[in-house]
This record gives sequence, structure tokens and C-alpha cells, in this order.
Amino acid sequence: MRADAQNNVDAIEKSLGLLRQRMDWETAAYRLEEFNARVEDPNLWDDPEAAQKLMRERQSLVDAMESYESMKQELDDSVELIELGEMEDDAEVVSDAEAALVALKEKAAAAELEALLNGEADANDTFLEINAGAGGTESCDWASMLARMYTRWAEKRGYKVELQSMSAGDEAGIKSAAYKISGHNAYGWLKSESGVHRLVRISPYDSAAKRHTSFSSVWVYPVVDDNIEIEVNPSDIRIDTYRSSGAGGQHVNTTDSAVRITHEPTGIVVTSSEKSQHQNRDIAMKALKSRLYQMELDRRNAAINEAHENKGDAGWGNQIRSYVLQPYQMVKDLRTSYETSDTKGVLDGDLDGFMGATLAMDVSGKSRAEAQAED
Repeated sequence: MRADAQNNVDAIEKSLGLLRQRMDWETAAYRLEEFNARVEDPNLWDDPEAAQKLMRERQSLVDAMESYESMKQELDDSVELIELGEMEDDAEVVSDAEAALVALKEKAAAAELEALLNGEADANDTFLEINAGAGGTESCDWASMLARMYTRWAEKRGYKVELQSMSAGDEAGIKSAAYKISGHNAYGWLKSESGVHRLVRISPYDSAAKRHTSFSSVWVYPVVDDNIEIEVNPSDIRIDTYRSSGAGGQHVNTTDSAVRITHEPTGIVVTSSEKSQHQNRDIAMKALKSRLYQMELDRRNAAINEAHENKGDAGWGNQIRSYVLQPYQMVKDLRTSYETSDTKGVLDGDLDGFMGATLAMDVSGKSRAEAQAED
């Protein structure tokens, strides 16, 4: 076997080994038997939400086991074909099998990253908030670009995106926006995006065509499910209703249906501006509980968060990524040193490389550059 093919085999075996370890392969079959026994309980659907959660967990385990077994079989088949092709001097068979190894290497690496999403809230849906920084119209436009970027990313993954609230900029863009993004591991993937994002470009709003630097913040926190107990003292919150703003015309709200909840001890403010006031109270309360839960997660991971924040811009204290469109094209993560010159792809939602690099660093404690230097 040629050296490059052997290197691919070694990399695949390493990914599969780590995947096997992280999914606790030795007990996987036993856990599946337990799930199957619970699924057969005739009283299972007495509690629909608990039943749906159980079915999702079972399916997640089944998918992980089938994926591992499929990749292991594909590796064995490719190695066997290469050995057979070399024995029979069939270059075409060897070439096809080596190409299959290249594709399998990427697939196994992606599965290995997915297996890292094993935190207690990683599998949950998530809330995503975007707020324009100082800088007027330019920052509002940057906030709207970020909103589009994350929406595109979520849609590419097949996630459901729901706009919770939005405040339009005075001239263009948005001052703020809040979304609920639903799908398996939505929070696990997006949690690394919290922080300040910096844009450098020639401003389309500057008649002198000068270069501008803009900032917007992104905050991500998980949707809290029924298994996570968050107590909110009614005396700690203030609930205000107001008339939500709109673009005008027949769809503008004429009643005070929008809801704002302020959590006095922490200063957390959440809003929702759907048509129903009752629905808005429910949405806002869930968002508040999620924010409080995120604060608890941050406390548990204080060391990691401090390490990340210390690498950010001193002026903002939380800057995580820089997007430079002028005078050159570059998007660089300041925590992991992961970068790309494909700025258009990133702004169109190609974020998996950045998320994967941060996720791997959270596990190893080392940035991509540090790990490569050791290799």
C-alpha cells in the first residue's frame, strides 16, 4: 500500500477509535436494549414529551452505532480492494479504493467532531441573539449580515429558524434580533459563536469610500427542556407589554401584545413580539430560563471562558473573530487561529470549520495551530 493511502487508513482508524471511545461502544448494545424495552412500554405515550425525548435519544444511539459500523466496514472493504488490486496489478481498482479512503477520512473526522457534542445541553435547540455595537448604520448593517450568515448556516443543516424579535436600524440593517434555532445539536454547534464579531470593509454608506471597522455581538444559549430545572422567583421579574413596531400597513400591531420580561437580580431582558400576548409570555419566559441556565453553564466552564476572553480584543473584552473584506480577504478566529480567505463562503453560512476548530480546542485545551505545531 502506498504511503499516502496508509496515512489515510491510519487517520481513519484513529477517528474511529476515538469515536468508539466517546460513544462508549462496550455498553452501546446494552443501552440500546434498555431503550427498546422502554419503547415497548404500553404507557410510554401517556407523557408525549417524555416519549418523544426517549425516541430521539434512542434514534441518536442507533444512528451513531450504524454510522460507526458502516464506516468500519467501508474501511475494511477499501483496504481489501487495494490489496487485491495490487496483487492483480489493477491500477484502476487501486485508484478507486484510494479515492474512497480520502472521502472516508473526511466522513470519519466529521463523525468524530459530532461525537464531541456530548454536553448536557448540546443536543438542545438554541436561542441566538445578535446586537449591533457602537457605530450607527454601519454596525446595524453588520448585525444584519451576521443574522443572514447564521440563518444560511442553519438552513444548510436542515434546522428550523424562527424569528423571535427584531429591532430595525434607523437607516438600514438591524439594531438587534433574536432567533430560535431548532434541530439536533443546534446548541452544541452554535455555542462557540458567542462573543464579539469584528468587520473591516469599505463602507457602502460612506461617500468617501473609507474603510470602517464595525462590531456586533452574538450570544447563544440553549432552549431549556423539562429535564432541566430552573426556578424563577415571580418577585424577581417585571413583565411589560408594549406595541411592537413593524414595517407599517395592514400587518402592524394595534394592541399591546409584545412582551418584555426583566429579571431584576441579573438585569437580563428578553422580549417576544408574536401576535398573541399569551404566546409571547410563554416564549419570553422560556428564553429567560435559558439565559439563566446559560449563566450556570458559564460558571461551570469559567476556566475555558476566561482563556477565550483573554485572547479577545481588550476594548471589547470578548472579541472572538475578525472578518476583513478590505484591503484583503480573511476571516480569522482569534481563539483557535483557524482562518480562511473565502469570506463570501463564510458570510453565506460556511461556518463548520470555525465551529469544529473551537469544539476540538474545548476538548483538547489546545488551538488548531498549537496541535499542528506539536505534530
